[in-house]
Amino acid sequence: MGVDIMQDKHRVIALLQEHGITPTQQRLEIARLLFSRPQHVSADQVLSMTRSDGRALVSKATVYNTLNLFARKGMIREIIVDPSKVFYDSNTSHHHHIYDIDNGTLSDVEAGDVTVTGLPRLPEGTTVEGVELVFRVRSAS
Repeated sequence: MGVDIMQDKHRVIALLQEHGITPTQQRLEIARLLFSRPQHVSADQVLSMTRSDGRALVSKATVYNTLNLFARKGMIREIIVDPSKVFYDSNTSHHHHIYDIDNGTLSDVEAGDVTVTGLPRLPEGTTVEGVELVFRVRSAS
């Protein structure tokens, strides 16, 4: 999902419908912002972006509901970096993250750059669906 797909309203509508989502004006606006480029954004940042570009206002509840819907449908990933901070990642490929506590930014780490060994014993009848790591860092000084 790149910049060009978000410039064509019909393609955005098709993208939402492919994921079983009814396209509303607010969902189209949020999708346009989220998928314009790979990024990590909080709900408050999405809310701010909807208000700063001069387009129709979207309520805070609508932003949260839409982000949760997009995450449930697999369009974005929800990354919880601490109990009070959640990012929404438009990159749904398998990868990990570094969260910089000092400046509040989240950056990608390629899956191949991390090796995970020694997984715990899984409950009977289950299988690993994925492993997502968040490395929380701060300045050493």
